[in-house]
Amino acid sequence: MGYAHEYATAVMRRGRIPMEPADFVPDWSDRPRRGKFFPGAPSFPLPDGGCADEATVERGLFGQPGGGAFTLPLLGAMLRDSYGLTGRRLAVQANTDLGSLPFHAHANWSRGTASGGGLYPVGIHWISGASGPLAPGVHYYDTGRHRVTRLLSGDVTGEVRAALGDLEEAAETDQFLVLGVTFWQNSFKYNSFCYHAVTMDIGALLETWRLWARAHGLRLGSAFWFDEARLGRLLGLDPELDGVFAVVPLRWTDGTPGTPAPPAPGARVTLVPDEKSRRLLSFPTLGRIHAATLEGAADRPAPGVLDTTLAAPAGVGERVPLPPPVPLDVPVRRALRERRSSFGRFAATVPLDPATLSAVLRAAVAAGTLDSDAETPGAAPLTRLCVVVNHVRHVPVGLYEYDRDTGELVLMKAGDHGAFLQDNYFLANYNLEQAAAVVVPVARTHAVLDAVGDRGYRLVNAVIGATAQSVYTAAAAAGTACGVALGFDSVSFEEELGLAERGEIPLLIMMIGQERPRPADYRYDIVAP
Repeated sequence: MGYAHEYATAVMRRGRIPMEPADFVPDWSDRPRRGKFFPGAPSFPLPDGGCADEATVERGLFGQPGGGAFTLPLLGAMLRDSYGLTGRRLAVQANTDLGSLPFHAHANWSRGTASGGGLYPVGIHWISGASGPLAPGVHYYDTGRHRVTRLLSGDVTGEVRAALGDLEEAAETDQFLVLGVTFWQNSFKYNSFCYHAVTMDIGALLETWRLWARAHGLRLGSAFWFDEARLGRLLGLDPELDGVFAVVPLRWTDGTPGTPAPPAPGARVTLVPDEKSRRLLSFPTLGRIHAATLEGAADRPAPGVLDTTLAAPAGVGERVPLPPPVPLDVPVRRALRERRSSFGRFAATVPLDPATLSAVLRAAVAAGTLDSDAETPGAAPLTRLCVVVNHVRHVPVGLYEYDRDTGELVLMKAGDHGAFLQDNYFLANYNLEQAAAVVVPVARTHAVLDAVGDRGYRLVNAVIGATAQSVYTAAAAAGTACGVALGFDSVSFEEELGLAERGEIPLLIMMIGQERPRPADYRYDIVAP
């Protein structure tokens, strides 16, 4: 057993046994930037190709991947819709940071992709070769200005292909998006828990891209297994402070990259980002789990290895049919701009339409796989969905399992679970008993780790993050409220849901439902939806 087993257990039990350092308090006055700043480096604005009316959430979630290719306007639009800042929001709600938000220094900026701790982002590098629209090189996406900053000139895509090994998609392109994390941008707030949150952030971003690309007739796969040390050296990253978590090959508009560039093992980014924080802290637990997931990073699992760890079909029990899901015929851009966290504004005065619940659950299942290099195409998802129904029209209150094959709810425990939900939630920013339904994705994390090693922790959490992003987007498209939270007693949920005998772990709680009418909100859109 690797260290990821121990870390996963510590995360699950943190509601009862705090993770070290137990007495940690964030220094908000010394928090880092939410992105990276490279003084003096040249930057270039990205165009915005827009979002076609036919590029809907319905098509993005459930349509077949297309054979189209990226252009610079399409790439710019996808980056803006996923991670670019799109506006400023201020609302009377129940989150703990409410008092500081009116001040510009603490402004609440919005973007399309959710995050496990505010806008503490994944870093996006675009490594382009000769077939691209810009001179070949390494560029960093500046989310606040919707620009790319050039960090290195020259075609180094041979290094990316060498790091990816035998990945088929890599041999067909010289354009790559590389996703990395600078841990301090999250650990300053979450310390040792940081790794759990940022691995979900990776999946949330990948799901936004996958949904957006499919809606536009494109296909995106992702690689989690590659020579991470080699890519980290190329990007000039410190292996103790940064991680490279995923690589996404892009099919570009001319179809072929021409003569592939050879590996360039001596090439590397030498520009160093300016650090805002005066003091950076290290956390031994964070360092240890990161080191564990680096072991065997280039040893991609053999096809089918994960198949024994996938979610089992729904069990036996009284069944409650759900109506056909409401169609999510809203353009992807509009849904991503409308996505936000409810933060305590749920109200049980009007029960939720069961067709809306049906649509959200169907969307959650669609995100149960990431089309990654370790998954079997067309296989079952890694996640199973449990659903606590509080206020859904024509559906009795109770704890259910969702049958992904029939679209039915399978009763696990009848009765009101509102008190259980609220008693086992740590924070005061959500009123779980007022949510119409609480969806709990569960996965066999330890089985995945046994099958593919500690690096499988990244994949499981990425799938959970993707599920959360899919639910957020579907809820926005269906016109209902949504919130996602990590601060719950996983042990109590494991016991209440009867997960131990299946070897499953509850990893998130996702709330949907109606909000109180006439909210006091302020919203300023940088770019119109």
